Amino acid sequence: MPEASDTSVPTGVPITTDLDELVDLARSLVEPGNRRILGLTGAPGSGKSRLAEALTAAVGPQAVFVPLDGFHLADPELRRLGRHPRKGAADTFDGAGYVHLLRRLRDRTDDVVYAPSFDRGLEAAIAGSIPVPADVPLVVTEGNYLLLDTPVWDQVPGLLDTCWFVDPGETTRLERLVARHVRYGRSPEEAQARSWGPDQDNAELITRTRPRADRIVRLAPDPRLA
Repeated sequence: MPEASDTSVPTGVPITTDLDELVDLARSLVEPGNRRILGLTGAPGSGKSRLAEALTAAVGPQAVFVPLDGFHLADPELRRLGRHPRKGAADTFDGAGYVHLLRRLRDRTDDVVYAPSFDRGLEAAIAGSIPVPADVPLVVTEGNYLLLDTPVWDQVPGLLDTCWFVDPGETTRLERLVARHVRYGRSPEEAQARSWGPDQDNAELITRTRPRADRIVRLAPDPRLA
């Protein structure tokens, strides 16, 4: 499918609207004997996780999904630091730990690297829950701050082979975000306050990183991402 043009992003940055095209691009990164890392970034509610899961499923055993959310600081530590009300902001993650994981994934010196996942029901990271064998050629990672240009996040782009910015449009993104907060136990009023408060502050910061992406993703509705 031809890629759309958009004056809101730098000239030459492709915009992709078709999931099958993204699957083909992900598959093209697979090279047995080598390790490639595909990054997906975007504001909260943009659909990064669902896209990462869909791409990983389509590639099959040759790909593993590793989310940045596994590096959320634990709630007791966030309270100690006075950052719990801003959970989800860049300084509420162990960014250095994520960078170290990416380096281990690139180096492939260990037979298996164990990455953490994140349980949204518990609102907590689960250590050692994602095995990444050394012979898996593609790692798909997603997170809000992959293109942030502040320490230590500015080390992330150099550890990725390519990074795509997922941007479904603000109306769709906010609808998804409010629905996600409600799904995990917040009242509709709390969900809207969170989405338009701390989450929106983060979204505006993240959106400013969009020009650094290698590709903009604006997918048409697809049941595979439901």
